[in-house]
Amino acid sequence: MTHVHITEESGIPLIGSLYFGIIDRGTSLLQVRPSCGCNLNCPFCSVDAGPASKTRATSYEVEMEYLLMAVQEIARFKGPGVECHIDSPGEPLMYRHLPELVATLREIEEVTAISLQTNGTLLDDKTIVALESAGLDRINLSLHALDPAIAKELAGVDWFDIDRLTRSARAVAESRIDLLIAPVYIPGINDNEIPKLIRFAQEIRAGKRFPPLGIQKFEHYRYGRTPKGVKAQSWWQFYNRSLRPWEKEFGLKLELNPARDFGTVRRPFVPLAFDKGEKVTVEIRAPGWIHGEMLGIARNRVVSVYNCEKQSGNIRVKIVATKHNIYTGMPV
Repeated sequence: MTHVHITEESGIPLIGSLYFGIIDRGTSLLQVRPSCGCNLNCPFCSVDAGPASKTRATSYEVEMEYLLMAVQEIARFKGPGVECHIDSPGEPLMYRHLPELVATLREIEEVTAISLQTNGTLLDDKTIVALESAGLDRINLSLHALDPAIAKELAGVDWFDIDRLTRSARAVAESRIDLLIAPVYIPGINDNEIPKLIRFAQEIRAGKRFPPLGIQKFEHYRYGRTPKGVKAQSWWQFYNRSLRPWEKEFGLKLELNPARDFGTVRRPFVPLAFDKGEKVTVEIRAPGWIHGEMLGIARNRVVSVYNCEKQSGNIRVKIVATKHNIYTGMPV
């Protein structure tokens, strides 16, 4: 696998890619992605990440100072009340400078909340204390089952230790960091585990300031993985046949609202650099996330160019997607 270190000198912008940098979905929440490595092989992974990936070609890591400059600029554009949600198409705790990143994000005037999405396998007492001291507000813990065999199956690695993970969850809940347990509900696999996770969250008193649970719906993705025999629910099925019965059983609100539960509100998008269907010349600057993809640069944005045989230089592409300032293109 190719490893790309992204610095200011690299000339690779931090807007435009799904894999690294900053994603703006038109709200007060910014997704901050410092790296994309992963240590698990979850059989339901939406992006086929992890050591056993069949499609991954490249791993990216962003220099912390370069990432902070970009966050500062976009936070000023967004205005006060910004939440920086540190996530990744992999595991963010694999980023070596994570506590330092949290501490420096905390110094940005417009940033009022910092959260982290993690599978929890790299959490230990030392890391939790470091993140607490740095000013992390919330950990969203991707915990999908408490049964050891099912938890290991859903992690996709033999070394997965559910007892270690639950100890870390308790330690987070006892710290100043809020804990939100965020399982993916996979019909037919962890149906009986979700009630256990709800009881566990209540037992350890997760969710002091934010909701204790954020149950996610399994989805099929083009480049993702799907466990054998699993079919995604419709949103109606997810809410009415899954969440609502659990809400009634446990007396707990499980259907979350971004504004009510997290203070996430609509804010203007960073202006688009391209129009869908536009033809533009991009400079190929780095290999893409998957085989057959390259990263092109134009107008201070990254464009993921699919079916690209060119390894360097300029290429003419047609922009085929621009949603949320994430750009993809095809050679023309």
